Amino acid sequence: MVEKKKPARTTSKKKKPEQVGVITHYFNNINVAVLKLNKTLNQGDKIRIQSDTPNGLTNFKQTIKSMQHNHKPLKRAIKGKEIGLKVRDRVRANDLVYKL
Repeated sequence: MVEKKKPARTTSKKKKPEQVGVITHYFNNINVAVLKLNKTLNQGDKIRIQSDTPNGLTNFKQTIKSMQHNHKPLKRAIKGKEIGLKVRDRVRANDLVYKL
């Protein structure tokens, strides 16, 4: 009797999303969130914004298309800054932002 070998499992290491900041304020009339950064963020990065509670109301992904600091457009925002971020959906204070 010939035994069939099982295919070897590939251990793909999925990159864990890293938290890059916290939403501090949201302007609903212009869909802009104020984001306090604890890591660097670049225009074009993909992010997830979600509530810090398991049954939170916020949970969506988007690509960063527009960031500003003191009304000046940014391509790259560094750790420690508070930036304005154009968002596609409503967010709330204390929502967490992850880089994907």
